[in-house]
Amino acid sequence: MITLLLMNKIKATILNIQNIDNLNIVEFDFNSIKLKMMSLELKEGITIGKKVILTVKPSHISLAKNLEGNLTISNKIDATIEEIIDGELLSLYKIATHDTILESIFTYSCSKEMSLKKGEEITLLIKASDLSILEILDD
Repeated sequence: MITLLLMNKIKATILNIQNIDNLNIVEFDFNSIKLKMMSLELKEGITIGKKVILTVKPSHISLAKNLEGNLTISNKIDATIEEIIDGELLSLYKIATHDTILESIFTYSCSKEMSLKKGEEITLLIKASDLSILEILDD
């Protein structure tokens, strides 16, 4: 049986906020990596320069090996596979990037097809619509 985090947590700083009507695009700095979030609503207190905890479900993080070309996915993070736990139907990947461990979960058949190994360098892919602000940190 696979036990996973309910949500991944990423500590970041708000760099920019674009707003048109009810749509917001928020840009963050995560260890010199720019991340983007798309949101219809923003909580009070979300301002440029604020430190936040971002969150994304493990099922919303995709992995890419030997990634080339352009994608419509805003968030691409280089990382290293720390651990692979295979279940009968699903595989759980624990991935390290800078000082953060994230989890990705997907089908066992996809895991075997990709032949990923512990220690391998990969790229995490997160759609802007799958990233959200969990918490605003005090300065």
